[in-house]
Amino acid sequence: MLALYYYPGNASLLPHMMLREIGAEFELRLVDRGQNVQKSAEYLRLNPNGRIPVLVDGDLVLFETAAVALHLADKFPQAGLAPAVGTAERAEFYKWMVHLTNTPQAEYRAWFYPHEHVSDEAAAPAVKQAANERLNRMFDVISEQLGDRTWLLGDRFSAADLFLFMLIRWGRGMPRPPRSLPNLNALAERVLARPAVQQALEAEGIKAPVF
Repeated sequence: MLALYYYPGNASLLPHMMLREIGAEFELRLVDRGQNVQKSAEYLRLNPNGRIPVLVDGDLVLFETAAVALHLADKFPQAGLAPAVGTAERAEFYKWMVHLTNTPQAEYRAWFYPHEHVSDEAAAPAVKQAANERLNRMFDVISEQLGDRTWLLGDRFSAADLFLFMLIRWGRGMPRPPRSLPNLNALAERVLARPAVQQALEAEGIKAPVF
């Protein structure tokens, strides 16, 4: 059976939502960040970076959110969470998955953890402000690219939409949250309406307002 190591609302939310969409049997294993369990010797044997999530699939132990998501999309092609390999649509899917993990997801670390990026704590507010401005520009670009399409891939729902939903949610505390952009808000509302997403949020104890 698949096992997902998670913490509510963390990057594990993407594979969790995917597993619900797939309808696969899996076990949720809480990594209590409040107790710093992600830095424990036991967890570091799974992910030496001490970050969440980890997916265990038989003998395979996989970390990195995007890698987990791509593995699930490939393992369960019948779920339709990614276009067929070798198609132009699959290339577009890769583009969005890589962009989301390399750009806004990576930038959020400077927003949430500015102290990691400075040697002098007095500089942390400036780092956070700079991250805020960069995130605003990133979400502007995503919103413009999305336009009036239903999903990032046009009429086709994919794991990339779940990924973007999670990132929109993470920005709910920003001075200009991503949901303030109409295109992003509309997509997030469509994702939120999906029963599998509701199940994942309920299982993690995430209540309204979600994003």
